[in-house]
Amino acid sequence: MGYNIVQKILKEHLVSGSLVPGHEIAIKIDQTLTQDSTGTMAYLQFEAMGISRVKTKLSVAYVDHNMLQEGFENADDHKYIQTVASKHGIYFSRPGNGICHQVHLERFGVPGETLLGSDSHTPTNGALGMIAIGAGGLDVAVAMGGGPYYLIMPRVINVRLHGSLRPWVSAKDIILELLRRLTVKGGVGKIIEYSGDGIKTLTVPERATIANMGAELGATTSVFPSDEITRDFLNAQGRLKDWKLIEADEDAEYDEVIDIYLDKLEPLIAQPHSPDNVVKVKELEGLKVDQVAIGSCTNSSYMDMMKVAAILKGKTVHPDVSLVISPGSRQVFQMLAKNGALADMVAAGARILECACGPCIGMGQAPATNAVSIRTFNRNFEGRSGTKSAKVYLASPEVAATAAIYGCIKDPRIWGKEIQIRLPERFEINDNMIIPPSENPDEVEVVRGPNIKPFPSHEPLSEKLEGEVLLKVGDNITTDHIMPSNARLLPFRSNIPKLSEHCFEGVDPDFSKRAKEKGGGFIVGGANYGQGSSREHAALVPLYLGIKFVLAKSFARIHKANLINNGILPLTFVNEEDYDEISQGDVLVLDDAVAQVRSKDNIVIKNITKGKEIIANLDVSDRNRELLIAGGLLNYTSLSNR
Repeated sequence: MGYNIVQKILKEHLVSGSLVPGHEIAIKIDQTLTQDSTGTMAYLQFEAMGISRVKTKLSVAYVDHNMLQEGFENADDHKYIQTVASKHGIYFSRPGNGICHQVHLERFGVPGETLLGSDSHTPTNGALGMIAIGAGGLDVAVAMGGGPYYLIMPRVINVRLHGSLRPWVSAKDIILELLRRLTVKGGVGKIIEYSGDGIKTLTVPERATIANMGAELGATTSVFPSDEITRDFLNAQGRLKDWKLIEADEDAEYDEVIDIYLDKLEPLIAQPHSPDNVVKVKELEGLKVDQVAIGSCTNSSYMDMMKVAAILKGKTVHPDVSLVISPGSRQVFQMLAKNGALADMVAAGARILECACGPCIGMGQAPATNAVSIRTFNRNFEGRSGTKSAKVYLASPEVAATAAIYGCIKDPRIWGKEIQIRLPERFEINDNMIIPPSENPDEVEVVRGPNIKPFPSHEPLSEKLEGEVLLKVGDNITTDHIMPSNARLLPFRSNIPKLSEHCFEGVDPDFSKRAKEKGGGFIVGGANYGQGSSREHAALVPLYLGIKFVLAKSFARIHKANLINNGILPLTFVNEEDYDEISQGDVLVLDDAVAQVRSKDNIVIKNITKGKEIIANLDVSDRNRELLIAGGLLNYTSLSNR
C-alpha cells in the first residue's frame, strides 16, 4: 500500500506513536509562527521555560492583528514581541508588512515541512504542501523550545477535484461548497487532502483560499500536493531552492473520499451567522448591501486584488455602500501601486486599509446597525464584526466587488466575459520589514510595558471539585462568545485580569462577576463547544475565573487542547439527554478527581441540587491525563524537566 501526502510528511516527522487514526502521535515541528493577538502570551510562556534560543528551523513573529493604537497598549506589545524575538532567535515581521499567513506563504513556507502557528488559519500554508496546524500559544511555545507537538492522529479525507471552474466561479466557491456539504463540524478529527485533475487548474493563492477555510470545517489541517504549480510560485518568489515534489502514491489509501466537479459549481455565499449556511448567490439577488469588505488571510492575494481592481476599473462604488479593501501583504500592496490597480480601486471609491487582518478580527470597520455586510473573510459569527445586529455574508472577491458596484447582491456572471489574471513571473521581493534576530542576544533588553501581566498560575488538580454551574450554553459556542476579540478588547491580550471582566459578556453580561463571587465553578455546553479561533485566552480567562471543568456534548479541536493545556477538564456527556437535566445554578461535585482522571473509566459527577449522577467521558490520552493532574502543560513540562 502506498502513502498519501499526509502520511509521507508525518512519517518523516514522527517522534512517537503510530499513524493510526485515533492514536496519539507526537511530531517534530520545523517552523512556527505567531501573531500579536496570541504572540505576547506565547512568548511570555516561552520565557517561563527558561530556554535561551528557539530550536526550530525557523520561527517568525508577525504583527497583523492589534493594529489600532488608541493608547499605549498595542504599541507596547509590539515592542515586547520585537525585542523578545530578537533575543531568542525569532524573525520579526513589522506592523504593515502583512497578514501572517499571506506573508508566510510568500516568503517562508516550505513544502514537506511542518508548521505550527498560534492562529487557527495556519493551515493556509497547506497550499504549499506543508502540514500546517493551528494551535494554542502554549503548544507553539513548547515547539519553539524543541518539544514535539502532540495530537490525535486524524483520519485523512481525500477531496478529489474534477475538471475546471467556469467563468466567475472561484476557489472560494469550492470551499463554500465543501462547508455546505460537511458543516462546521464535518472536519473535526480529519485532515483534508486534495487531489484530482482539477487541482492543476488552481494556482497556489487559490489553493491557499481553500486550505485557509478548512479551519471552518473544524479540520486539523488541509494539504495540497507540491507540484509544478507550487514550483512556479516559489520560483516567482525567488525561492526555487525551497521546492520539492510531494505527491500521493498512486495506490495511496484514504479514510473517506469526496468528489467535487468544478464545472458544476456556481457562485456561492454563506449567510449569517455561520460559514456553512451556504446558498447560491442567485438565490439572494437584489438583497440591499450596506458594506463590502475585501481582504483577510482568505482572499487578499495579488490575484484576488487584481480581479477586484479589474471589476472596479472605470466604475463607481454605489452611493449606499462603504467599500474597504485590505491587501494581504506589503508585497501585494506595492505591486498594486506600481501597476496602477491601486489607482483604479481608489478612483472607484474604495477605502484602502493597511495590510492587516483589520475588519476580519473586528479591528475597525464595524458595520452600521442592522447593516448587511458582504465580506471575503472566513468567519461571520454573530457580533464578530463589532456590530451584533449586523448581518455578515461570506463570498468571493468577485461577488463582493460586484455588490459594491450595484449596491445589492448580484451574480458576478452578469459581467459576461471572464477577467483573466495571470500570476506574475516574478513578484516584488523586498524583505526590509522582516527583521532577523540579533547576532548578539545577550545585548538585547526585552521591553515590557505596564499592560503586560503574568499569565494565570496553574494549580495541580484538586481531589475534590465542587461548585455551581455558572453558565449553560447551547451548540456551536465560539471562542468569540467566550472571549470577545474586538478593537476594544484586543489591546488587553497580555492582561488576563482585565480581559476577565469581559468573558462571555455577549452571552451573559453577569458571568464574570458571578464567577468571581462564587469563587469559580463549571460551564455546561452543547455540541462543538469552542469552535473558531485558536486564541488560548478563551481558556486562560476561564482558568483565571476559577473554571475547573467544562461539560459539553462535544468540543472543537483547538479549544479542547487549550483547555487541557491550562488544566481545565474537557468532559463530554456519555448520555446527551443529561444535558437537559442540568440547570444554571446547580451545584456539582466531582469526588476523587485525581483517581477518576487517571483511570480510563467514565467520570461520575454528582448533581447535588437535583440529586442525580451524571456520567461523563474524558476522551484524552494517558499523557494528557497526567498533564491535567499536574495542572496544565507548563506544570507538566516543569515536572518532566526536573
